[in-house]
Amino acid sequence: MRCARGAGARRRACPRIARGDPRPRQARGCRCAHNTGRSLKTVVPARAGTHPSASEQADKWVPAFAGTTVWDCDWVDDPVADRIVTHLTRIAAGEVPEAAHAAAKTFVADTLGVGIAGVAAPWRHAVLDMAGISGGAAEATVWGSGEKLPLAQAAMVNAYQIHSQEFDCVHEGAVVHPMAAILPCLLGWAEREGGVSGEGLIRAIIAGVDVAVNLGLSSRAPMRFFRPANCGGFGATAALALFAGLDETQTRDALGIYYGQCAGTMQAHVEASPQLAMQMGFAARAAVTAIELARRGMPGPRAPISGQFGYFALFDGAADPAPFDELGRIWRISELSHKPWPSGRATHGGLDGLQRLIAAHGITPDQVAAGRFLVPALTYRLVGRPPDEEMTVAYARLCLPYVGAVCLRRGAVGLGDFSPEALGDPDTLALARRLWVIADDNPDLNALHPVRVELDLADGRTLACNVAEVLGSPARPLSLDAARAKFTACSAPAALWDAGMSLETLGDAAALARAAA
Repeated sequence: MRCARGAGARRRACPRIARGDPRPRQARGCRCAHNTGRSLKTVVPARAGTHPSASEQADKWVPAFAGTTVWDCDWVDDPVADRIVTHLTRIAAGEVPEAAHAAAKTFVADTLGVGIAGVAAPWRHAVLDMAGISGGAAEATVWGSGEKLPLAQAAMVNAYQIHSQEFDCVHEGAVVHPMAAILPCLLGWAEREGGVSGEGLIRAIIAGVDVAVNLGLSSRAPMRFFRPANCGGFGATAALALFAGLDETQTRDALGIYYGQCAGTMQAHVEASPQLAMQMGFAARAAVTAIELARRGMPGPRAPISGQFGYFALFDGAADPAPFDELGRIWRISELSHKPWPSGRATHGGLDGLQRLIAAHGITPDQVAAGRFLVPALTYRLVGRPPDEEMTVAYARLCLPYVGAVCLRRGAVGLGDFSPEALGDPDTLALARRLWVIADDNPDLNALHPVRVELDLADGRTLACNVAEVLGSPARPLSLDAARAKFTACSAPAALWDAGMSLETLGDAAALARAAA
């Protein structure tokens, strides 16, 4: 059966798909575009910044956004989702490189530590109270305090705790914090279902990180929606689909159902609102909901990523899915960066430069007359905000002048530097007001570095440092001792570190969640 198309006719769904045939396309006997080949094209209207005409959209089923890369195929087809499903199948059955395996264990331990530290985060009490207000089954543990909640609610609280202190790992190129949404879902599922091995958890994490990071790397436009949560939720959905044993059809449905809940914008970042971390919690909860509905047979949209109104078109606005060509060849978990300091990753290039200057020249705060951080445009947008005596904790973590002043005074930045007393310290604020953030001419819209740090000293000298690779990145990774010291500073138990670092030996991954109570 051929899909109904005439010369110049509007593309529409294959009739077999429209009737809800659950079989794979190749089994349906249809010979339409999604079965016979695909190609990429970039949609650029004649006048940049304008929308295609209604007739263009009707004829080509293209997104109404200039510069959006889409697949030239049927509007219910989604080659990116196809590749995700295939990747999950291969990871379940195939070998995973040792480097990816080791990175997964390291970042599981790191994420658990950061999540436990998040018990002390502002507004965490409100999140926990809201999560438990309606009761429900005691299925999964809230890390650091031991309450038991329904799986979706526990995942939400734990994800909030992980991201609430800006201490969780990040993929810098993608600008995605994948573990914050992924790990709470998987550990909660392991607790509720039981009998899931540590090795199975590692494979699901690797798969989920691949999905979340490749989505972020596909973006070709400045962030409008909060990519760390939106992409992290897709990654959590993929990871949980593998972990829960969903078949290919259910996995496709789950991705579509998650997309129906996908939300969260950069407005929370602009305002330094605690909703930034809450959006991570919502993404984790949405991923669990998507899996629960899909495993019960509810269908989801078939093209949540590459479709006419899919993620690439509406959330990114300009995207190129080429990173998905690397699935199974490049393992993105090996590209994650540790965060050595509990502040926005965009501040870390500046902090790294300050530490280098302090180490090389023995600089003291009273010597600094003025300072400048020359940074890419994205870094300026994220952390170039001025210091203020009324700033909130969330604001301060995203204020490079403030954390820079703390670093000059103390030599580092720690969890205790965001207390009310620390935020109101007049000497720190006075120094912060002498530090300026300036956007350079870096053309990469998603770059966080390189960064140049310049300090004008009271004796007339100017010292400078260029930072191309930031501490904690794959090029300059934290040592195992430094990673463990960070974990300990989060007040996490030593036994939990040991369990995370020997995760593949666990017969029941739920033991890790119980140890985090």
